[in-house]
Amino acid sequence: MEHPYTWYNAMPEGLQHLFGDHTFFAIVAALLLILFAIKARGALAKASDPVVPAAELGSRNIAELIVQLIVSQSDAIIGKVGRKYVPFYGTFFFFILISNLMGLLPGFAPPTGNLNTTIGLAVISFIGYNFIGLREQGVGYLKHFVGPMTSLPGSSLISKLAFVPLLLISVGFFFLLELISHGFRPVSLALRLYGNMMGDHEVIGAFISLTKLVVPVVFYFMGTLVCLIQAFVFTLLSMIYVALAVSHGHDEEHGHDAQQAHH
Repeated sequence: MEHPYTWYNAMPEGLQHLFGDHTFFAIVAALLLILFAIKARGALAKASDPVVPAAELGSRNIAELIVQLIVSQSDAIIGKVGRKYVPFYGTFFFFILISNLMGLLPGFAPPTGNLNTTIGLAVISFIGYNFIGLREQGVGYLKHFVGPMTSLPGSSLISKLAFVPLLLISVGFFFLLELISHGFRPVSLALRLYGNMMGDHEVIGAFISLTKLVVPVVFYFMGTLVCLIQAFVFTLLSMIYVALAVSHGHDEEHGHDAQQAHH
């Protein structure tokens, strides 16, 4: 199917050679997100009582609703300590949702329908949760990659030496297993988002080209639902990866707090 004419095609050819259409629409999505954030922040600043919700539907209500949903989901998965990470995966949700919905507007194309964009988002998620894990746990975060056996059992030197081969095999096996598991995460994130968004907008385009009445409305509704679900799935998985990256650190932190409370 031929690609429809978009605002990217209206640019001079010299600029089109500098970057692709997915980059152009990703920039547009980022600018729209910034404008939305400025408007919502301005509406919140003008409110006489920020705690009381606004009476009229606007950018503030939408932003508060989405942020509240993300915070509640974060609390359920990580706990209240995970609220400091909300800007990280909350940005994913807002950007991906706007990018997805852009594909439903005439003259626009979803940047998430291009594999380059979804790979970029997946790599950021991968680097982000590993950085958070290292910052929270330090060198102890590397224990995630070596498995449960990290020391030699036994009391005597001879018994400890006897377990050295088993320790090396265990560490090597779990390191390889975790390396594959972590390496597959960005691949899964990128391909899932790309495949669903590309397929969704291809289907909508095909049905619009066949008929202009009734049927496109149904598929636009379904397309909007897919856009929302895919933004949520990417955000939820990134949230789970953060939870796994900081889990041991939080367990130790809770144990330390409980010990202090006991004393």
